[in-house]
Amino acid sequence: MKEQRYGDRLRLFYELIRDTKPSKARMAAAGILSVISTLAGLVIPLFTKNLIDDFSFESIGAFHILLLLSAFVAQAITSGISIYLLNYVGQHVVAKLRERLWKKHIHLPVSFYDQHKTGEMISRMTNDTAILKGLITDHITNFFTGIIAIIGSFGILLYLDWQMTLIMLALIPLSILILLPLGRKMYKVSKGLQDETARFTSLLSEVLSHVRLVKSSNAETKEYESGKEGAFRLFTFGLSEAKIHALIGPLISFVIMSLLVIILGYGGLRVQSGAISSGDLVAFILYLFQIVIPMTQFTAFFTQLQKAMGASERMIEILGEEEESLSAGKEVKSIAKPIIFQEVDFAYKNDPILTKVALEIEPGKTTAIVGPSGSGKTTLFSLMERYYKPTGGAIILGENRIEEFSLQSWREQIGYVPQESPITSGTVKENICYGLTREPKDEEIIRAAEMAYAHQFIEEFPEGYHTQVGERGVKLSGGQRQRIGIARALLRDPKLLLLDEATSSLDSHSEIVVQKALGNLMMGRTTLVIAHRLSTVIDADKIIFLDKGKVTGSGTHEQLLESHAMYREFAVQQLKLQNIGLNGTV
Repeated sequence: MKEQRYGDRLRLFYELIRDTKPSKARMAAAGILSVISTLAGLVIPLFTKNLIDDFSFESIGAFHILLLLSAFVAQAITSGISIYLLNYVGQHVVAKLRERLWKKHIHLPVSFYDQHKTGEMISRMTNDTAILKGLITDHITNFFTGIIAIIGSFGILLYLDWQMTLIMLALIPLSILILLPLGRKMYKVSKGLQDETARFTSLLSEVLSHVRLVKSSNAETKEYESGKEGAFRLFTFGLSEAKIHALIGPLISFVIMSLLVIILGYGGLRVQSGAISSGDLVAFILYLFQIVIPMTQFTAFFTQLQKAMGASERMIEILGEEEESLSAGKEVKSIAKPIIFQEVDFAYKNDPILTKVALEIEPGKTTAIVGPSGSGKTTLFSLMERYYKPTGGAIILGENRIEEFSLQSWREQIGYVPQESPITSGTVKENICYGLTREPKDEEIIRAAEMAYAHQFIEEFPEGYHTQVGERGVKLSGGQRQRIGIARALLRDPKLLLLDEATSSLDSHSEIVVQKALGNLMMGRTTLVIAHRLSTVIDADKIIFLDKGKVTGSGTHEQLLESHAMYREFAVQQLKLQNIGLNGTV
């Protein structure tokens, strides 16, 4: 990515915050209260000046004490309310930003997820947005009130002694000379830190989600070393950040302390000469602190701004990604028409996967796709689901390309049962109803579970349909997860079924039960089946043989046995035709 100018980065950062639509009323109220708080603080040194110049117990009346207390109380109350309002705005900005990022991620195409790790995306929505929150809630208040305090203090100081005030003005160019180069360095370090944090989060997410694989493979040492390396890289970036802070803080403190010594020395001479009073010098020093403290806060704000801009850059990239439109296109009126692949090509990163695939899926019938691993069967399903677009040719339903239909309408027609049905954390009922836009009746859920041969084992759970299944369904067996997936598909009542070898990972007993459930699911529906085991597709109305991304044969089981050598070889190996006497001897 081309390096952007500072002004462009700042503009994009501002637009990112603006698009969250923070409450202008609350920000204005916070600003006004901050001004009142700062003005109240500016009164106190003047009161101190008069108190020192005209000090006597008789001169301290109830009015003066009341005035001083009122200034302290007003400053405390207005400051507290202002801080709360800005925290509210900051929390709102981060919440809206996280909402935008989450919505964007949900609507991004599958191709985006092929190129980005889940943990990195999680880090963008949690760690990076937290940095923005810190800027808004902890630093913006100090920045704006600091400006007011500095302007007000300089105005009063010019009135008290313009010569000493001009000496103080030397602080500003010196501070800028220190902050600018260090700020640029902080931006680069922060950007690298956020990227490394995203990678580390991705590693943790991946390893912890596959902890059973780690344990069964004795890979604890390997994964420990990977995590250790990631933690050390974060440590290195943290040290780089610490070095910048170590430079900024002492340098600014050196400038401030030098200025304080100069003011005290020069001011003492001015008092001796009678040019100013002792009260003026004390007030001058108090106002100096009202300038110095905001200046130190400016350094914190400036470094945090650089960190926030670095963190926001990746978020801006993600928000700029093209997302899927669910509603654009026609409604699918009927899927009871042939689905035709017309010379379909598909390549992933210039790597051809499907080449001139031509086939027809007849409505209401079962079409099976068989072939060796890597032949493109799952890719064909992905094109049917419209996770990807063909790089050549077209998929036609009736007279329309399937891209002409809205994604939501098209996917509503499809029921997909993969090799291992995904299960989310929650209850059995929530998993069966997952994705439905309506609230199904309990009778419908039970009917779907019965047809999926799942009702019996669900009822045996202590809490029945309200049983928690654990993360990714760890409390369920493979057969139980598949049957819940089939019940989910039945409840959707899809017109087109995609079965991706739904029994390949099951034991023989579970396979028999799931096959019965699939029989109920397939009844009266257009079905496309991926099969590695030919025993699951012998009775299909049509079998398509796919090899190296090309259709090399099509027909019934008997026809392919006679005409397709590779299919016949598959049959001999998997069905052991010699033993079951099918079609005589082979």
